[in-house]
Amino acid sequence: MPVGIIVFLVIVIVLLALSLFVVPQQQAYIIERFGKFKRVEFAGIHARIPFVDAIAHKTDLRVMQINVKLETKTLDNVFVQIVASTQFRVNAKNVARAYYELSDPAPQLRAYLEDALRSAIPNLSLDDTFAKKDDVASDVQKTVGEEMQRFGFDVIKTLITGIDPSTEVKRSMDSINAAQREKEATRQRAEAQKIQIETQAAADAERTRLQGEGQANYRREIASGLVDQINSLKEAGMDANSVNDVVLFNQYLDVLRGIADSDNAKTLILPAATPGGYDQLYQQMVAALQTSSENRPDAVR
Repeated sequence: MPVGIIVFLVIVIVLLALSLFVVPQQQAYIIERFGKFKRVEFAGIHARIPFVDAIAHKTDLRVMQINVKLETKTLDNVFVQIVASTQFRVNAKNVARAYYELSDPAPQLRAYLEDALRSAIPNLSLDDTFAKKDDVASDVQKTVGEEMQRFGFDVIKTLITGIDPSTEVKRSMDSINAAQREKEATRQRAEAQKIQIETQAAADAERTRLQGEGQANYRREIASGLVDQINSLKEAGMDANSVNDVVLFNQYLDVLRGIADSDNAKTLILPAATPGGYDQLYQQMVAALQTSSENRPDAVR
């Protein structure tokens, strides 16, 4: 093969290599012709005129993030450290504007973000700063996004990731929180004690009612038993006085038996030393009961 053909083929291959280029995914190449903007090429294989068209810049279209930390003052004069993060990227439709308008977008975005935070936080108290941090982030994102959009950038998301007051303020907040919790605990304990007292009072009232019913039933049964006993003695042929004497004497013996069975029983001396002591005791008990009955205000004379 002649040398001229070989040289020609080499030149053609070199020109093809110089004219063809590949743009990776999520990138955009800015093409300039003799130093003047020509076009923007996105992912894929493209061609250019060698020595005439040049790749001026390779723009990354992926989302980027910058972090900002600044100190500012709240509405109640508390200095806090604010940590914010902003995610942004180049708008695919404004790649050329983003490249030619801003040489370094990160410092510009940081400046807008700090200015927006210093304007928003002083309008809120410390408690509102914590409670409304998402609203603050949304407002800051809107403000910064409008500014950066003029330069071909989209602000995707702004987050306030940290609100850090001074150590003294934290200690004071902990003390206030502890006092509020103790106040609530005291109130709960008082409420529990009130419920306990009310419950105990209700239980005592119920116990008293049941005891009264028990005593009434007990006396009713005793009376019913006495009536049955009296009726039985009458049916056996005893007169009314004899029946009353027997019933009263049985009641007396029941009392003596109760005293003897009680753990707190004391010494009881009875006149029962002679064979006639029993009859004498019976006569004295009957006389005493009759005298007591006659002295009652409601006794029938």
